[in-house]
Amino acid sequence: MKIWALLSAAFAGWVEIVRGEADWRRHFVITMPGLVTALVLFLVFAFLSVVVASTSVGIPTLSGFIAVMLVQALGIVALVIGLYATRMMVPTEARLLDALVPGVYLLVLYIILGTILSLFGGAVLLLLWAIMAVLLYRLGRMAAGWPLGVSVGFALLTLVLLVGMPLTLYMLTGPTAAPAA
Repeated sequence: MKIWALLSAAFAGWVEIVRGEADWRRHFVITMPGLVTALVLFLVFAFLSVVVASTSVGIPTLSGFIAVMLVQALGIVALVIGLYATRMMVPTEARLLDALVPGVYLLVLYIILGTILSLFGGAVLLLLWAIMAVLLYRLGRMAAGWPLGVSVGFALLTLVLLVGMPLTLYMLTGPTAAPAA
């Protein structure tokens, strides 16, 4: 039941972030234990995503499972890189946890919706990516206090990393064609 309460509070917090309400922080536990809780929820839903995907492609081996979970964790890496890179360019008074905790809950939503939408085909994922860009923009505006242009840059950088890192890793680890003679 605690998981549902945390997700409900995070959803309410995200509604307030999107609306631009100032007291959105009260819905999140913006502490290190709160971040750990969000990360555990992320891992739980990443695991469930792998389970759902394995129903159509088969159960992965242990090494395959670990690899898939690491690929899922690249979303967190993308968020952290996006936050740090933007903070290095445009310093802010806001704490990193202010953006990181709701950002991890956003990634939980991304995994849930991505898993559901991928069952219908890849083209609908474009809609999910557009929604993610808007939500990341709002995160930059509300949690970090960045101006419009900086928040757009943060959203685009994070989205490119979020989508691009797993695809790049997939291409790098796939079989390569023999060079033409």
